[in-house]
Amino acid sequence: MASDFAVFLGEMMRRPKEVSAIAPSSQAVARMMTAGVEQVSGPIVEIGPGTGSFTRAILDRGVAPERLILMEMNPRFCETLREKFPGVTVLNRPAQEIESLGLAHIGSVISGVPVLARPQIQREVVGRAFKVMAPGGVFVQITYSPNAPIPPEVQAELGVRATKRGTVWANLPPARVFEFRRSAQ
Repeated sequence: MASDFAVFLGEMMRRPKEVSAIAPSSQAVARMMTAGVEQVSGPIVEIGPGTGSFTRAILDRGVAPERLILMEMNPRFCETLREKFPGVTVLNRPAQEIESLGLAHIGSVISGVPVLARPQIQREVVGRAFKVMAPGGVFVQITYSPNAPIPPEVQAELGVRATKRGTVWANLPPARVFEFRRSAQ
């Protein structure tokens, strides 16, 4: 099997509109993105898993493979993910289709999908995810911006609030991790 970086680089060159990062996420980012995921109940959905940096961290935290659903648009990444993570459900579908999976009470969504400065994607991905998440569910998002990747006005529209988990300097480029939860009613 080709290395993660080789697969990533090949797909970045073949499908630059689908691969928005310049390198796979570091283990440090993966640990921050997946912190606490082992404590949630219900299914866990990872959107935009790429070559599986976050997937590996989720499984390393003790989450059973059958609880994990990956949604990835790139067919080559899907093939790689199926080989690397037996027992995990890998769907070659866009994140916008999360509502149509037939899942309810999703405990957590781990997102590598770029949503910064894309209000339509923010609504279609984050908004739809919260429609099928458990009441205490958490949506975790990576960004390369120092600010939340969803502006306050869109957060208010979606009924969510952002909290910054932290910055990971040991990543190319440095990454910030934010979590989104439903706003207090």
